[in-house]
Amino acid sequence: MKHETRFDPQAELIMVDATLRGPRDIKIVRMAIDTASAATVIVPEVLDDIGYSVRDGTGRTSVTTAVGKEHGFLLKVAEFEALGFMLPEFTVNVFDLANGFGLDGLIGLSFLNQFNYEVRSAEGRILVEKI
Repeated sequence: MKHETRFDPQAELIMVDATLRGPRDIKIVRMAIDTASAATVIVPEVLDDIGYSVRDGTGRTSVTTAVGKEHGFLLKVAEFEALGFMLPEFTVNVFDLANGFGLDGLIGLSFLNQFNYEVRSAEGRILVEKI
């Protein structure tokens, strides 16, 4: 099965919508595709909104970024859907993103590596195929 997702080719980042389902709510979030990120990252406020807390985490993490070391935690969300595909019980890395883009998170390789995908930047399209 293949799916096409459109994005704004004029934007500085490849931004797409994703959907997270938690114990209390479902939320649509804005995320950047980041093939340089091993993990899929969500900011803590989003997870608070859908009913998760740090107590639901499965382990502590730290990530080195351009601005220094960020501390966070791993958390398994009930459902994560992006680029036309839903993954149940998906593990995300939770930490604050220092960004001026209003991002709710990053779609990293932990999600992307489960698919074949093609980014067609000039056309503003991402083609994704389940392996």
